[in-house]
Amino acid sequence: MIDSGTVRHLRTSGLIALSILTSLVLTHPVSAQTPKLPSGANQAQPIDPNDPNVVRPLPQNDSVLSLQGGQRLMGEAERAVSAQNYPLAMKKLQDARQVYNQLSNFYQELASSFSGIDIRVADSQRKKALETAQMRDQATYQLALVHRAMNQPELAVPLLVQIIRSQQPTRDLGKKSYQQLLELGFVDVQYPRTAEQPATPPAAQK
Repeated sequence: MIDSGTVRHLRTSGLIALSILTSLVLTHPVSAQTPKLPSGANQAQPIDPNDPNVVRPLPQNDSVLSLQGGQRLMGEAERAVSAQNYPLAMKKLQDARQVYNQLSNFYQELASSFSGIDIRVADSQRKKALETAQMRDQATYQLALVHRAMNQPELAVPLLVQIIRSQQPTRDLGKKSYQQLLELGFVDVQYPRTAEQPATPPAAQK
């Protein structure tokens, strides 16, 4: 058993230790650790050094995930093609294609979220989704041409097929993509047909 003197001694020691700990905390406040952010994450929400408590969004023309960011990548790709730096052009076009695809998906999700709630917001976001999808397909087409220039038809063909599926064969970009497939020898039937070409193969005609 523990006698009463020992208990009093432990209580006194505990109070002294608690008093010392409290004074240390008040004298040297504990600083919270700043969590590590992934590379580039600090660019998404820059902090104003004059007002560090207010987080402001990055201006759109400086952000990669924006129409301006995609256009900047497309411009860099065009200059790389002019300089015949095809590997760099391919990288820039791949990045632009990814940016436009993400934007289109995000706008489409917003359109779906506001459907039945606010038709103006839903229609605006749906329009943006279509516009950025068109830009994505344009970047994809340019990327396919770069692959052709690099003698990589096996990489160009899947991209051209994706464009036709997205654009439909009757639209201008769909027709141009099919023509590229024809020149690559992947398909062997001309489209659109000329006036001399029948609408159906001879064997199917009666």
